[in-house]
Amino acid sequence: MTVDVKTVVELGAGLELRNPILTASGTFGYGLEYEPYLDLSRLGGIVVKGISPLPRAGNRPPRIVETPSGMLNAIGLQNVGVQRFVEEKLPRLRERDTVVVVNVYGYGVEDYVQVAETLEGESGVSALELNLSCPNVKQGGLLIGKSPAAIEEVTRAVRDVTRRPLWVKLTPNVSEIADMARAAVAGGADAISLVNTYVGMVIDVETRRPALSNRIGGLSGPAIRPLAVAAVDQVSRAVEVPLVGIGGIGSARDVVEFLLAGATAVQIGTANYNDPGIAGRVAADLVSWCRDHEVDDVRELTGALEQE
Repeated sequence: MTVDVKTVVELGAGLELRNPILTASGTFGYGLEYEPYLDLSRLGGIVVKGISPLPRAGNRPPRIVETPSGMLNAIGLQNVGVQRFVEEKLPRLRERDTVVVVNVYGYGVEDYVQVAETLEGESGVSALELNLSCPNVKQGGLLIGKSPAAIEEVTRAVRDVTRRPLWVKLTPNVSEIADMARAAVAGGADAISLVNTYVGMVIDVETRRPALSNRIGGLSGPAIRPLAVAAVDQVSRAVEVPLVGIGGIGSARDVVEFLLAGATAVQIGTANYNDPGIAGRVAADLVSWCRDHEVDDVRELTGALEQE
């Protein structure tokens, strides 16, 4: 008998996704660019690239370099700014049958608040994800994400100006990521996204120069998946809000691994560069995996890791 698999998951504050597959900020543009390759309605949702109060040109090239089983990027949060996003991107996104999560970036508390306030009066945004973890800029991002006090301060400030579900995206470049998650929850986070990229460096041995203009960048892709799974496992035992797992996901088996570790949903990032239609196929493959393993509801997998 064919198992009728239930795929709907809830990510805090009543936000439901049709399935646990999202795309990761910074790897999927504004979502619209990928429409030639997949039907956005097949996804649980999309997370658009980080939006700041004003447009950002990002770092100068070269900004991406391949690494074994991954890539190093230093894009620098290039984006059109919140006003142009509202005027040019959001109207088209409203027409798509999918959950839209806006990743929010700023140099300081006031920047995060400004973007959240601007978006609060707009329809078509299902949740906000605070980027407190980008390693490719000199202010904000990672500097905030390494301080529990700063994480709590920014999260609470945004929580005070929005009624939308609020996620916080954490950096793994800290000694105790569980402490950062607790701080986000204390500030009012409804869910935690983890992890963002690991700080890394590639050197061109012929020129003896860094391969990236920014010197360092963020390492992503399959190379970091075991580290990201470990972070999800650790945080799942520290907080009670839903978790969104990120890091090197490229198959249904990868998704299941994150769910077993404690994630409720996942975001597919670097794999989109190699295969722009992969997120839709992973969503379908997850259903097949569940049928093959007689799992009739994907929610059964979250935190179902067998303990010794």
